[in-house]
Amino acid sequence: MKAKFITGLATAAVAALALSACGDGGGGGGYGGDAGGDAADDTQQMREVTVGVLSIAPSVGVAYGIEHGIFEEHGFDVNYEISSAGAAMLPAVSAGQVDFGVGNPLSVVTAVDQGLEMKIVAGYSNSLPEGEDVAGVVTRADSGIDTWADLEGKTTAINALKTLGDLTIMHLAEEDGADPQALEFSEMGFPDMPAQLERGNADAVWIPEPFLSSMLADDANKLVGYSFQETDPGMATMVTFTSGALAEEDPEMVAAFGEAMSEALTAAQEDQDGSRELLVEFLEISEEEAQNLVMEDLSGELNREQLMFMVDLAERYNFIDEAPSEENLFLE
Repeated sequence: MKAKFITGLATAAVAALALSACGDGGGGGGYGGDAGGDAADDTQQMREVTVGVLSIAPSVGVAYGIEHGIFEEHGFDVNYEISSAGAAMLPAVSAGQVDFGVGNPLSVVTAVDQGLEMKIVAGYSNSLPEGEDVAGVVTRADSGIDTWADLEGKTTAINALKTLGDLTIMHLAEEDGADPQALEFSEMGFPDMPAQLERGNADAVWIPEPFLSSMLADDANKLVGYSFQETDPGMATMVTFTSGALAEEDPEMVAAFGEAMSEALTAAQEDQDGSRELLVEFLEISEEEAQNLVMEDLSGELNREQLMFMVDLAERYNFIDEAPSEENLFLE
């Protein structure tokens, strides 16, 4: 089975900003299968769904599920759309133009805080609890920045403001004795960060794989630290989410898709060679780069306690006005 994808999520998100539509989740019909992966009945109509993903390494879990027929076994015909930032998916998911999104949990929490009804359906990816991690802050070797506190008064580039990057950096800087409000952040695309750091247009960059390994291979750069791992080892970096409307309208389908996603992620995690082979095409990188990059832990399991710790941090640093309850955040 060939992986299918369509681009243009940014366009869809812009069109959805009115947030007035309550989508029906794509083509009608049935869906089937269970966590055991029973094949869908031949007479059963496949449920067509669209999943929004980011162009980063862990998104290969969705591609893996398509390529190996796992979603199909559960009765789902899955396409994916690629976005540059998780927040861009939220209006499209809310309006039903995209059925499910895969993005960082803080974006979902922020959307709920702003009045959108969103539900976390399943986990997706987690940082690594020890050793090398999947995202970190990099600076120039001669910058004089050696600790999180040294970022006070400096400019750190992140891909989007008020996401997990600046949240974890602020937390670690405060833990290190700095004033978290004195840190400065600027938005910058990941591909642009290495050159902009070299030119001095940022004092440090927060960057994930596959860019992180490439930057650290240059002796002119050095690692300040892994912000996910040092904030909360193994913290969730992405989750699977949908609109509150779809969760209410078709809870059985949403739960079934969560099970299908969990099975796909488990299979992708266990088959590291197969996942890395798919990365070559998915990210348009070399086989060597695919083999060398640090991969996140893919898992559909949800650690609610850990996610609520992140919610508490978001409220503490004024990323949100009021922390949503578990009932408002998670699919029951």
